[in-house]
Amino acid sequence: MSKVNNTQISLLQNKLESVRIDIVNHPVFKSMTTPQDVCVFMESHVWAVWDFMSLLKALQRNLTCTDVPWIPRGNAEIRYLINEIVTGEESDVDEFGQRWSHYEMYIQAMQQSGANTQSIGDFVDNVASGMSVNDALQQADINPAAREFVEFTFEIIATGKPHIIAAVFTFGREDLIPDMFTHIVSDLRNQFPNKFSKLDYYLQRHIDVDGDHHGQLALEMVSGLCGTDSTKWEEAQFYSIKALHFRKNLWDHVFDQVSLVVN
Repeated sequence: MSKVNNTQISLLQNKLESVRIDIVNHPVFKSMTTPQDVCVFMESHVWAVWDFMSLLKALQRNLTCTDVPWIPRGNAEIRYLINEIVTGEESDVDEFGQRWSHYEMYIQAMQQSGANTQSIGDFVDNVASGMSVNDALQQADINPAAREFVEFTFEIIATGKPHIIAAVFTFGREDLIPDMFTHIVSDLRNQFPNKFSKLDYYLQRHIDVDGDHHGQLALEMVSGLCGTDSTKWEEAQFYSIKALHFRKNLWDHVFDQVSLVVN
């Protein structure tokens, strides 16, 4: 795969920087001062944990061969990135060495904390039974910001354009996670030592993995998919900005809900 187009990547990052800063420094991270606040946060964040996998699987479907008979498809470096992240997301190890998907690990963290898993559980059951995501969302007990977040993810998937999906995956998810989660982990450990050990482990795993080589490989993926096509770079920028705004809206909602909690 070609090296990162540093000029185009830098231009794109500069366009995203202001809203990215708003997200990673969002007041919601400092507003969680009680265990109940953490539960409120998790009950919204779990929807982003769930739909991340579909975004990743869309990249796997578009950039690797998932059909039979198998034929080599795309660039081997991109295939490696996607398949490695899929493996980690679907079958990582917990603090006891047992394998779970990150979604399942997050549900376990919610259960440990006392957060409500009924809404997301019913939704996933409905999707597993064959209901469309849109129909399942309409039936779900989900707040508007989380619903819009998931709807946008599937809007991106529906484009079928790998460079757009990759841009949202990279700048709307992978690039944000280490900085966002570092804030949360630090505060959880200071305020609630050992109370949220499963959430702490989940967040730390993402900091360690996403803050390492995945970030650089994701930038290479976007650069390789956009190439020298100015239209693709414009679309990457447009949808990345939208993705960041949906994330900010999600955090705004959580902040409002935490503010309503009687501490």
